[in-house]
Amino acid sequence: MTQQPGLIRRIDATGIPLLLARLGVGGMFTYLAIMKLLNPIHFLKALRTYGIMELVPYWGCNLIAVVLPWLELTCAVALLLGIGIRGAALLINGMLAFFTPLLVVHALELLHAGKFAAFCAVKFDCGCGTGEVFICPKLAENIALQVGALIALFSASRRFCLAALCACCQGRCGTSAPPAGMVPTAKSSD
Repeated sequence: MTQQPGLIRRIDATGIPLLLARLGVGGMFTYLAIMKLLNPIHFLKALRTYGIMELVPYWGCNLIAVVLPWLELTCAVALLLGIGIRGAALLINGMLAFFTPLLVVHALELLHAGKFAAFCAVKFDCGCGTGEVFICPKLAENIALQVGALIALFSASRRFCLAALCACCQGRCGTSAPPAGMVPTAKSSD
């Protein structure tokens, strides 16, 4: 008697959760990266508000402001195309895991400074490329992006991914072994 896969595995096997996660996270990170690339000086100034740049030499701050948006864009395009999904999702998860707590700390500093009456009323430019945002919707957005990136990281499906299509095509063209489940047939020499 074979054991049937659980509900989560069956849903994952459809490829739909991965596709939605890739399109959502990849699309959002593409937009945010482009906004930062269009104005790297503004992004650098926003990064300085978190107080972590004092730990980095001045040239390192400039390097971060230039490299980080390109890294975001590279990961976003990889997710959108379905190439290197796990690596891209891991990097995006790392960026979100680093910057989301910084958002909370900065919002709490502004709240305790008496500039705002309530936590959800805190509004500032987080450096994400979207201008001033309220903290509660921004945290919800970051959590949704984190969940999407985690789905992309742990999904076993590769349906609707360019990498799976390329692997299948390579198998038919004879440049590599056929994909799993495909048995090569012997050609007759008539």
